Amino acid sequence: MEIFCLIRNHLRISFTCNKPRRQRHYKKMVAVERVESLAKSGIETIPKEYIRPKEELESINDVFQEEKREDGPQVPTIDLQDIESEDQTIREKCIEELKKAAMDWGVMHLINHGIPVELMERVKKSGEEFFGLPVEEKEKYANDQAKGKIQGYGSKLANNASGQLEWEDYFFHLVYPEDKRDLSLWPKTPVDYIEATSEYAKCLRLLATKVFKALSIGLGLEPDRLEKEVGGLEELLLQMKINYYPKCPQPELALGVEAHTDVSALTFILHNMVPGLQLFYEGKWVIAKCVPDSIVMHIGDTLEILSNGKFKSILHRGLVNKEKVRISWAVFCEPPKDKIVLEPLPEMVSVESPAKFPPRTFAQHIAHKLFKNDQEDLVSEKKDLVSEKKD
Repeated sequence: MEIFCLIRNHLRISFTCNKPRRQRHYKKMVAVERVESLAKSGIETIPKEYIRPKEELESINDVFQEEKREDGPQVPTIDLQDIESEDQTIREKCIEELKKAAMDWGVMHLINHGIPVELMERVKKSGEEFFGLPVEEKEKYANDQAKGKIQGYGSKLANNASGQLEWEDYFFHLVYPEDKRDLSLWPKTPVDYIEATSEYAKCLRLLATKVFKALSIGLGLEPDRLEKEVGGLEELLLQMKINYYPKCPQPELALGVEAHTDVSALTFILHNMVPGLQLFYEGKWVIAKCVPDSIVMHIGDTLEILSNGKFKSILHRGLVNKEKVRISWAVFCEPPKDKIVLEPLPEMVSVESPAKFPPRTFAQHIAHKLFKNDQEDLVSEKKDLVSEKKD
């Protein structure tokens, strides 16, 4: 059967599978009501399609109360001001801190990252204004998932790991390289959207190079090694997904985005300072605090594979609330789907540390993740990794 799926980093793939396994999760796609419209309709209870399984509900708590907690582990904040310092000692200290966060958490707040705060605010303002348009206006940019056209305005369908709906709408588009973009799909309103987003994408591409270089050095590799392995300047794709999480009348029963790891190499995230990102760290769910002027960065599966598990692609999800709309701007830095085979680098493999991942193209890795059993399998897998590190 041919399966079309919109998966964790929202890349569309098409492939053939002869096995009917978990077919119930991938039913024919049909039009669904936008979550924004549902939220504004005055409902007091959410439809059953949005209610999470009992085993997940036990760990969904009030996001604002969770953010206030000072006890327990906290997502690290990494200052990049000295990442290219001429002073070797200072530079190496910054690289070591970045490496440690990538190995221990796989997610961090980046500060002094080099992207102007004014530009970040323009990106957020233009995104907020787009989602502030009437739904009918946004529908002009609607994608067509059934035809494989994933760029544009959309809502999640029940073709994810759990087969359930998520409390979000989104806008997805490729933003870099410039010659691969399709500006006809980008919002024309507000007028600053294209210029602000384009400039931001170029800045993120430069930041990605800095991070790849530092992480390569941290692994004892040549500075340009990791960037080359994911496609270099010509092939690495930056794809932006603006996640719009409306107010939810029963946030204790729903998720904005279910638990997943990113398939990307790196993911950079802006947000509107409303908490919701939650990480599965050392067997427990931890809420990420909102750090002003920072960019959240995730290590994705691609770097986890290349590093043979030294760098961590952390399981995470998005919570919702009934008080405030949450918006996040996620940019996924991804290798080409079929040109590069992802596997642990030879330098990362030894008799003591054999290869943990089989060779696969990026598209094959996505397909492999599609057929992970379900949410319980993902969490169980990460718990096993935690146990391995403790042993």
